[in-house]
Amino acid sequence: MTRPPHRSESPPGRPRKNAPPGRRPRPPIAALRALPWRQDLPASLVVFLVALPLCVGVAVASGVPAELGLVTGIVGGLVVGLLPGSSLQVSGPAAGLTVLVADAVREFGVGALGLLVLATGLLQLTMGALRLGRWFRAMSASVVHGMLAGIGLTLVLGQLYALADRRAPATGPDKITGLPALVKDVLAAAAEPSAVALGLGTLLVLIGWKYLPERAARALPAPLAAVGLAAAVTAVADLPVARVRVAGLLDVVQLPDRASLGALAGTAGIGTVVAFTLIASAETLFSAAAVDRMHHGPRTDYDRELTAQGVGNTVCGLLGALPMTAVIVRSATNVQAGARTKASRFLHGFWLLLFTALLPGALGLVPLTALAAVLVHAGAKLVPLRRIAALCRGHRGEALVLVVTAVAIIATDLFEGVLIGVGLAVVKSAWQTSHLQIAVEESVLPTGQALHRVRLSGNATFLRLPRLLDTLERLPDDRPVELDWSGLRHLDHACTVALASWAAQHRARSTAPLAVEPPLPTVA
Repeated sequence: MTRPPHRSESPPGRPRKNAPPGRRPRPPIAALRALPWRQDLPASLVVFLVALPLCVGVAVASGVPAELGLVTGIVGGLVVGLLPGSSLQVSGPAAGLTVLVADAVREFGVGALGLLVLATGLLQLTMGALRLGRWFRAMSASVVHGMLAGIGLTLVLGQLYALADRRAPATGPDKITGLPALVKDVLAAAAEPSAVALGLGTLLVLIGWKYLPERAARALPAPLAAVGLAAAVTAVADLPVARVRVAGLLDVVQLPDRASLGALAGTAGIGTVVAFTLIASAETLFSAAAVDRMHHGPRTDYDRELTAQGVGNTVCGLLGALPMTAVIVRSATNVQAGARTKASRFLHGFWLLLFTALLPGALGLVPLTALAAVLVHAGAKLVPLRRIAALCRGHRGEALVLVVTAVAIIATDLFEGVLIGVGLAVVKSAWQTSHLQIAVEESVLPTGQALHRVRLSGNATFLRLPRLLDTLERLPDDRPVELDWSGLRHLDHACTVALASWAAQHRARSTAPLAVEPPLPTVA
């Protein structure tokens, strides 16, 4: 007769302590608790609740229908969620591309957005096939954080106007100069008081939600709680504020057509595609590095992840939706919620699709000022204040690169600002690596004549050429000079030409001998 399993028996593959030798432990029913879906299912619900208001908010801030943000979130879950690369990071529309998307929509129209995103996806697929994903890790961290800070500040500046139910100016400088008038309108009640109060209340809920004493309340994501409360207050009080306009997903999906091909005919459209590609890829892969530090599961394959993002953006482009990236907010939420496999991010896309198919009217209750508050909160978190303070204490050059990148993005646009930041980082690195030590020593020869000995060590590049020539030209013409450059690790062509020219001129005008050790190479 078979003995029923005892409660103290261990799961399969894990022998019970003090078990008699030779007896194989039997699988208990409790082993079902170890299945991955038990963690992934609740984690997917948490990620869905965080992604829903962010998808809608990013779309509205980008100047496109709210449904296009949901389409990108659905593709990020159902398509990218199944592809290899990273197992736990979640993709969808990102606040980091909001400013650039809004500029592209303003210049080319919503109809051309799908073609731009399609070209971005194809370019990412090409980069993934060429195994260029790992090279994104070589970008200066200060430039990346400066890029995120610039995006965050631009987003905050623009959404401050939306909090008061006002239209934001087009450029960053105009948004800054328009703030005094905005504050004046708010204080004088010229702006809609109910919209301002609702937006500020939503922002306070977002900030203070994590400080609630009840752990059960904190389990609900702050963006969902804040937007849900704002929608409830708006519906109950029937507040006169603008709300999200909702249509069906099929009504907003728009395939690229011939009329939109003009967006890629000029340098502006090509530059937009390159900016989409670089920023989306960099944000995705830096997000992957951050997510890998948060869990002990499989590490990210950067080339495959870049290919997966290319597939996702290609699909989004064919549907006329927003560009996608891997989003650190949703990815961190996924890890913290206990996800174990890709099932959680696939299911989050399924929940988004189910919600928009069954309850599209629920989005029409959401006030725009509440979404503006969500984006102000998200944009403020992109500004790395602690990192800036730490860099100012120990690496002021890196802090300068970060600040200049952020300011350049606000003053110009995202693409030009990042190029300025990268250029400054390259110049800073070149300056720091071209250390040149110049030692001038005076000694007396047996004949009693003074000798100047110049020793060079380090790296002699064109960046140090002014200092080198100033030192050599101050040497007197009536005394012997010995130039020893054997300690140089690198001597570039500009310095070689300059040293040879100085030596020839010194010999021509001086009666004292000049010794150069080792001899300088012949230059053309």
